[in-house]
Amino acid sequence: MASQSIISPLSPAHVGSSSDVTATHWETFPLGPFNPPRLWVGLWQLSSTAWGSAPAARIREAMARHVDQGYTAFDMVNLLSGQFQEHLPPRTVLGGTKWCVFKLGEELSRSTVETAVRERMTRMRTSHLDFLQFYWQDYSNKGYMTALRYLLDLQADGLITAIGLVNFDAARTDEICTQLGPGAIVSNQVQFSLIDTRPLHGMADVCGKHNIKLLTYGTFCGGFLADAWLDRPEPDPYSGTLTPSQRKYLDAITRAWGDWALFQQLLAVLRKIGDRHGGATIANVAVRWVLDHPFVGAVLVGTRLGVSEHPEDNLNVFKFRLSDADRADIEAVLDRSNGRKMITLIGDCGAEYR
Repeated sequence: MASQSIISPLSPAHVGSSSDVTATHWETFPLGPFNPPRLWVGLWQLSSTAWGSAPAARIREAMARHVDQGYTAFDMVNLLSGQFQEHLPPRTVLGGTKWCVFKLGEELSRSTVETAVRERMTRMRTSHLDFLQFYWQDYSNKGYMTALRYLLDLQADGLITAIGLVNFDAARTDEICTQLGPGAIVSNQVQFSLIDTRPLHGMADVCGKHNIKLLTYGTFCGGFLADAWLDRPEPDPYSGTLTPSQRKYLDAITRAWGDWALFQQLLAVLRKIGDRHGGATIANVAVRWVLDHPFVGAVLVGTRLGVSEHPEDNLNVFKFRLSDADRADIEAVLDRSNGRKMITLIGDCGAEYR
């Protein structure tokens, strides 16, 4: 793999122009040759109108507003965001895209892999991919190792800058990083939150062993880890008022993790902790708890651009740290949940998608 120097202009300090940005000390982390912020904008909700939709012009305006505030890393970059990035100075934004292999329609070859990479380059209107994240559905087919070796070849050819994984479990992540060698893989994108703590059981050790970082999604539990749900009755999943994400996470909260009453106790504790830190929101505290784990690089904030977004509030996570007392109060609730058992109930990271 070609050696690469740190590319630092992605640091939010070099981008934003608003007073809010200059007042915020953005945390960053090394991701291969990049130095992105520890909050990313997740764009997977643009893939379907089920989450709500907005006109393309409004979405581009929302993206510009996020970049101006210092959000310089986007996950699930698509054609629309690729068009937006065309009008930005080089190295302003880190655009992460994915190649997900659910079923092979043809024999896996270098040509197959290169075609997939070039399709994403065309979609993003770029001459190379900054950050490609790889998902493989069927573990019984060891073709994922072959595919990754081809991706490394394309990286050496300059078509990809950094390679990460998506929803690989601890055993396969360790296998991949061991076989491909140091620096080949820079990250793994998995679910991690106060409700889903599976990365603490095995994945954390693998990250430390191979010096990779987690990019976490589901950290807000579809928006349930928020003040809006404190002292609220349990919603009806079939009412038609919940988003697909909320239906997914409500099921995790009430069937795997515990029940709605215990979840309300967790929200109440998070509210008290937020009050200790100048009125930080429940969402702020939930994200801060995840970011405080050293194996976590960044939290991906699923954003419905032009529909529902909270960029100013999310910045507050950089303005406080949890104390030992805060963490003890949180653990007192988590100890009464089934959180520690979820890895046996559901399986390791990504098992729910296989």
